[in-house]
Amino acid sequence: MQHPGLPVSVRAVSTPSTDFYAVEDLLEPAEIEVRDRVRAFCEAEVTPRINQFWDDAQFPFELVPKIAELGISGGTVEGYGSPGMSAVAAGLVAAEWARCDGSVGTFYGVHSFLAMQSIALLGSEEQRERWLPEMARLEKIGAFGLTEPEHGSDAVGLETSARRDGDSFVLNGRKKWIGNGSIADHVIIWARGEDGAVGGYVVEAGGRSGERPPGYEATVMTGKTALRAVWQAEITLTDVRVPVENKLANCHSFKDVSQVLDRTRYTVAWRALGLATASYELALAHALRREQFGQPIAGFQLVQDKLARMLAEITSMQLMCWRLSKLADAGRMTAAMASLAKMNHAAKARAIVADARDILGGDGILLDNHVARHHADMEAIFTFEGTDSVQALIVGRAITGLSAISGRKPT
Repeated sequence: MQHPGLPVSVRAVSTPSTDFYAVEDLLEPAEIEVRDRVRAFCEAEVTPRINQFWDDAQFPFELVPKIAELGISGGTVEGYGSPGMSAVAAGLVAAEWARCDGSVGTFYGVHSFLAMQSIALLGSEEQRERWLPEMARLEKIGAFGLTEPEHGSDAVGLETSARRDGDSFVLNGRKKWIGNGSIADHVIIWARGEDGAVGGYVVEAGGRSGERPPGYEATVMTGKTALRAVWQAEITLTDVRVPVENKLANCHSFKDVSQVLDRTRYTVAWRALGLATASYELALAHALRREQFGQPIAGFQLVQDKLARMLAEITSMQLMCWRLSKLADAGRMTAAMASLAKMNHAAKARAIVADARDILGGDGILLDNHVARHHADMEAIFTFEGTDSVQALIVGRAITGLSAISGRKPT
């Protein structure tokens, strides 16, 4: 729509908020505070330098102590030095990381939402006291070793084995796509015991020192075209000995592992929202600034149509994320609810990022403009923590009562 009487320079001064339905009004002051704290950190410390790390496929180690100072490690974990955020606050934090950079967000998510949550949910009190305080201070880094070369979507079929031998368990197997796996101090390896049940075993992997336990090998995966500034590892375990006291005390089956995944999957929906929001904001700012044929391209109907539809999807994603997290806080969120949000948001965000890249034209493939990095990283978010198809089948099972997922039954 044109604005008669206003010169172009005035019309393009301010960028409208992405909070089109005033979702801010639904947030608690503490939730707004932690979101703004992470946003300010990202704008000051991450955004100005992340492109070079991403391009070089190098992890920004220099940011780790600065992230520690934010006091947000552990997310919803209560006590042990963690903030005990609401699920809404944890979601907002996940969205802010993604709005800034998917790689740093993955580092934080693996450490706080997968590794620390596993210990908090499935560890004994002694184990929580032993590991979580140092992890909350980021003095020790965590990783979550579930996926295997032959078992991704069917992680329940994992083949890594754990055998009791005296005062130790002996682990054998392989893991793949393990975020932080090459730099973590505490790597939770999910393995099948002699009774066939899946358990969690905390391997003291040596962190950045490189002092690995005998038989433990972690190799950084190379050649990635997404999330290049976070390191995923292929892990090989050959007769790795883990003290008996390092087996998570309250994990007795794969259903317990699923508890952790269900409680963290909603944050992936928030991450998709954050990435979509960043891409929309960058596209809108570019469209208001970029002039062709004598006016900003934001004044053209086709561009406005794209922007309007992008904002509509973002607004629906905001509301869905907020409601899902409120249900999580009330203990009412189900696995299918989390899957529905992840499925919906990942697909919507993927389309929004593609439209943003299109609006930027040739500038959209330059790292300096950030959209190219988001465009690449979105492909990873679309897949990890459950592919689009698997999420659909989880939802389908909930609404029909019939499982279309074949394979080994959980144990």
